[in-house]
Amino acid sequence: MSDKKSIRFFNDREVRAIWDEEHNKWWFSATDIVRAINDEEDYVRAGNYWRWLKKKLTKEGVQPVSATHEFRFLAPDGKMRKADVLDAEGVQVLARHYPNNRATAFLDWFTYSDNSIDGQSRKKAYSLFESGILDSMTPGSVKSLQQIHAYLFGGLYDFAGQIRTKTIWKDGTLFCRAEYLIANLKMIEAMPQSTFEEIANKYVEMNVAHPFMEGNGRSTRIWLDLIFKKQLGKCVDWSQIDKKDYLAAMRQSTTDASAIKTLLQGALTDKIDDRELFMKGIDYSYYYEQED
Repeated sequence: MSDKKSIRFFNDREVRAIWDEEHNKWWFSATDIVRAINDEEDYVRAGNYWRWLKKKLTKEGVQPVSATHEFRFLAPDGKMRKADVLDAEGVQVLARHYPNNRATAFLDWFTYSDNSIDGQSRKKAYSLFESGILDSMTPGSVKSLQQIHAYLFGGLYDFAGQIRTKTIWKDGTLFCRAEYLIANLKMIEAMPQSTFEEIANKYVEMNVAHPFMEGNGRSTRIWLDLIFKKQLGKCVDWSQIDKKDYLAAMRQSTTDASAIKTLLQGALTDKIDDRELFMKGIDYSYYYEQED
């Protein structure tokens, strides 16, 4: 049995999970799920709400929590304490019987059932870890970025994997003009990538280029991690980078890349083969793109 963190929800509330070797399944903290659904900052209030909700559901004949599995999670007082946990089936039961419709988005996230373009693309991104496709790519190449984009958005956008031919803006930022884009991409591809500084510079330049009509950030973050992995034996733990800090640093990077470099440097880890870290990173990457 090992204590691991699950992927974070879009409202930035952490849902912790613990692996049960005996039964070969994940168990999720019930209080964390309430915090995520209610977008509750206070852990004690979330715990109180969960205890009230559990009693309410029990009276209604709904029993999402197994009485035989109490695992320990880190409590606000810093001690490891027993906590109610739910398996995947229990999470879905709880969400379906939640007192209001706030659990609908959570259930979509938990079951990956979002049928929007973003949701479908995220499902594809999750499967990248097991696909083996990333291992066959040339890190830092334009072709590898196109392959990643095509994998994420194939069947969703007719331009998946294709370099744009139109000039685009976003939030007042003008990206590389279409007539100069191909030449600019060749220049970026030729940039060195032997050190952290060089890789970060290459990432910033690719972001400014913005080679696709949509899906640039999600594709380029995976592309960046591929370079770090192959060149330095590192990857980014995106859960360590706050959304607002990341977006502000990326906007600033067009003139000064120091902020994004600081964020990336502080989030580097050598856990390049950690599936849970990869999945959490994907969820954060897509969270960065959501409208507040």
